[in-house]
Amino acid sequence: MDTVLKTFDFADGQQDLESVNVAELSPTSGFFFTSPYRSLSTEGCLVKISEPAADGDVMGGKFQQAIEAAFSDARAAGIKHPVLCGAIPFDKRQPSALFVPQKTRWLARDAAMSVATQAESSLPEILTKNELPGQDVFMQMVSDAVQAMNDGKLDKTVLSRLLEIKTCEPVARPVLLSRVVSQNPNGYHFHVPLEKGALIGASPELLLRKHGNKFHSNPLAGSTRRESHPKKDREVSRALLESGKDLYEHRIVTEGMGKVLKSRSRALDIPSSPELLSTATLWHLSTPINGEVQDAQENALSLACLLHPTPALCGTPTLVARDLIEQLEPFDRGLFGGIVGWCDDRGNGEWVVTIRCGTVSDDRVRLFAGAGIVPDSSPESEWRETGVKLNTMLRAFGLN
Repeated sequence: MDTVLKTFDFADGQQDLESVNVAELSPTSGFFFTSPYRSLSTEGCLVKISEPAADGDVMGGKFQQAIEAAFSDARAAGIKHPVLCGAIPFDKRQPSALFVPQKTRWLARDAAMSVATQAESSLPEILTKNELPGQDVFMQMVSDAVQAMNDGKLDKTVLSRLLEIKTCEPVARPVLLSRVVSQNPNGYHFHVPLEKGALIGASPELLLRKHGNKFHSNPLAGSTRRESHPKKDREVSRALLESGKDLYEHRIVTEGMGKVLKSRSRALDIPSSPELLSTATLWHLSTPINGEVQDAQENALSLACLLHPTPALCGTPTLVARDLIEQLEPFDRGLFGGIVGWCDDRGNGEWVVTIRCGTVSDDRVRLFAGAGIVPDSSPESEWRETGVKLNTMLRAFGLN
């Protein structure tokens, strides 16, 4: 295969130095991340960081101190410009799954996609599937959440469910990632190595990208299933743009993020109305947010932790919504509904929301999907919406 990959030195903006044969890279041997901004593939682990990110938005807090100590150790070990990568859980009070790799290769988007889709093989047969919770319980969860809103306790929450799969033999992670990327070419793709297995997914939602003093976010809230017929697909997309329920849900998210970002921004631009963003299976309401930080010491992860969890993945008010989620959901989300990405020692970085994803460990796979719940939510329609979202990963197994 031709040597088509080039790495980059972002210290001076010049192209590097090293060309790499596609066949020499394994996207599932370390952290792997694709983005229109910067894609990367890592090797090895120099320093692990499990410090919870509860105070991650505080520049002098324990979490940021742990990051700086890791960067300092990496520079002492000879890494000129270290990078931190990995995942942070939905609940920032839980341990993080972050590390500084021994080697980082920066890839162009098309090259990264080529690397990710090298594996060609089938996945093992699925022996069992278990829904957690089942439909009746999930629909009751939605009803309970709507009642809490009608009682004035909160404005929105997000409820999720898992699909637990057992296969007849261990799942080959390179094959699963290859199929996920191929079937969802426009998302942010990721592979995060864990102590047991890995987190794999194709998220459509950018939480925070920072380069220099500028930052960008693209929250999604409000969605509908796509249709195979072009005319009907256009009709459902237009209906989404006019849906009072979905526009209300989306406005809660953008207004909440705007309030949080305003105090840390020199400039902030949030459009007054959303636009459409599509994936292979869904239409989403989307609002691109752009801004400039007040403090040059701010980094991508401090801003990401300031926003996380957003009303799009938790609800509002945040703490009330989080407590209701803990009360209603019959499982611990862990990394699901968290954030995944990277941050370098100059403060640049990119973090996406950990959705359209699953964990893989030998012959066990857990898939995750959630839906935003507002006072007008219908339990049955929210069940269907989570089912459509689960299809992103189910399609990778050849199932619908």
